[in-house]
Formats: sequence, structure tokens, C-alpha cells
Amino acid sequence: MKTNTHAVFKVEKVTKDYVYIIDVGDHSKNLTVTNDAEDVIEILTANFDETLHQRVFYKDSDGNIDELLHDGDGKFTGFKAGHEPFTRNELGSKK
Repeated sequence: MKTNTHAVFKVEKVTKDYVYIIDVGDHSKNLTVTNDAEDVIEILTANFDETLHQRVFYKDSDGNIDELLHDGDGKFTGFKAGHEPFTRNELGSKK
């Protein structure tokens, strides 16, 4: 039975240009980062002193790396497929 609790993710890397997170939740109990994107951006923004200027990349539950778009003030604005201009190696992915 799915409880629909928030996504569980790990902040893998933070640079001046981007934040890279990995979806690590038990998806039988938790939402994925993809399905909880609004709250993920709000949580990250709160942890960056209410302003998040970096791009946010995430490794989803299928192992794909995509981008969560946001306005910098805690509002999720969409998704962007892919992870350019970063290579998987730069993001710490072994895939």
C-alpha cells in the first residue's frame, strides 16, 4: 500500500552552478522525485537560505539524469530532459 509520503533523496553534489540529487526512496512507500518535484524544490530552497540559484539535476528512480527547473525562490517550474552540459562522469554517475 502506497503511503504517498514525500520523496526521499540524497544531495550528492553542490557546486556554484548546480545541485545534483539522487532519488533514494522506497517507491512502494514514498513518492519519486519526479512525482514530488514541487516539494523537492521547496525543500532544497529552504536549505539554501531561501534562494536557490543553481540548476538542479537529479537521478531518477530509473537511473536517468534530468533537470528540475525552478524560479530560484522555491517554485518548481518544469522538467528538462537530459543533463547537458554536464557529463554523467561529472555528476558522479556510473551509468
